[in-house]
Amino acid sequence: MRSLRRHPLFVPALLCALAVLAARPPAATGDANGSGGVSAEVVRLYEEASLATQQYEAGRREAEVQRGRAQRLERLLARERQAIATLHGDLGRIARAQYRNGGGLPHTAQLLLADSPEELMRGQRAVWQADLAVNNAVTKSRRAEARLAADEEKAASAWQSLERRTGELAEIKRGIEQKLEEAQWTLQNQADTSVAAGACRGAVRLDQPRTGFTQPWVAPVETYGLSAGFGSGGERWASRHTGQDFAVAIGTPVRSVGEGRVVKVSCGGAFGIEVVVRHPGGYYTQYAHLAAVTVEQGERVATGQWVGQSGTTGNSTGPHLHFEVRLTPQLGSAVDPREWLAERGVQL
Repeated sequence: MRSLRRHPLFVPALLCALAVLAARPPAATGDANGSGGVSAEVVRLYEEASLATQQYEAGRREAEVQRGRAQRLERLLARERQAIATLHGDLGRIARAQYRNGGGLPHTAQLLLADSPEELMRGQRAVWQADLAVNNAVTKSRRAEARLAADEEKAASAWQSLERRTGELAEIKRGIEQKLEEAQWTLQNQADTSVAAGACRGAVRLDQPRTGFTQPWVAPVETYGLSAGFGSGGERWASRHTGQDFAVAIGTPVRSVGEGRVVKVSCGGAFGIEVVVRHPGGYYTQYAHLAAVTVEQGERVATGQWVGQSGTTGNSTGPHLHFEVRLTPQLGSAVDPREWLAERGVQL
């Protein structure tokens, strides 16, 4: 994920933008060959969820900066409290010294008790100095206490602002993710209905992003986690796993790994909704367990072009993309897709 440069107005502006996104009504659902209906809605919500996640992460990073400021302020407050305690101790010592030195005696009594005018003047200077020290200490103490109160209020305000901002970002993110999940399962239900009927809904035409790939081959999905690999065993397969599984959520755009022609679009059997593409050189790639297809049989596709959206149709225990590389269009001629892609410069 690309990092976002922080700006003083960045988070508030994006909060407003996200609020508009969260409040915007869903796009109208059309038929499979029209506006794209729920498939387009899922793609749109993926984009909004991605934006919300980026802004949440930007807010989280800003919160960490704010947290550091607040912690520094707390350390400053601790020093100020210590300084005030020291001032109070100084005041106590000055008051006790004045009491011991007769600072509280009336001026007439000091005249009667003095042995000489010089002694009286020295005593007066000592009293004046003590009074000045007391006044200075009191003034410093009051200023320190006022500064402490202001800093404590500033620290409390900073923490409240931090909590409020991160809470708003998290709430917007949760709202978009909830709408995305609902749209994903609506898409999957439509796919399950098509598979049960044995009839594909037809290609869903989506507004695809400008790819501009300079390399001839890419991974079948942009962001993923690898799960079951080629040749692995398990109860779900008759012998060995014939492809590479990519753990992705329902509705994730699935890309053709290279240019070619669509030779098969099917909606039944163990693979559920699937697409098979023939590439120059005679190899075939299969994309299975889809929730929707975005291409028709016989159509030419470019590198990175969306051929469908991932799902969990057919013999599938959860949302993922089953990807195969074959020597023929039929099952039984698979080769290791990771090695095949690695030979073409794509590391999974």
